[in-house]
Amino acid sequence: MKHKVLIVEDEPLLRSMAVDLVEDAGFEAFEAGNASEAILILETTPGIRILFTDIDMPGSMDGLMLAAAVRDRWPPIQIIVVSGKQTPSAWDMPDRSVFFPKPYDIEKVTDQLHKMAA
Repeated sequence: MKHKVLIVEDEPLLRSMAVDLVEDAGFEAFEAGNASEAILILETTPGIRILFTDIDMPGSMDGLMLAAAVRDRWPPIQIIVVSGKQTPSAWDMPDRSVFFPKPYDIEKVTDQLHKMAA
């Protein structure tokens, strides 16, 4: 059984690239264009192991707010946060989450996904 990864990215091309990365690494990918869609998927799809979210998104929550909400509501879910515009401080990141700047190193992200799923 493949581990489930939820990718949250508002840019369709970048979301598609992240889905390819996750699927090429051997995971099942679910995708959302914003935090509201992501919460709905988390509420209706059991077994998501990893959240992979961009910080900069339109809507009521950015990726850091989403990551904090996921850490609070679904503590077992591992979290990867990415951004091409900002580097969050350790204080802004939820516990047990990892940050990668965009453009991210595919090998490093793949290694991190495998570590988190282990």
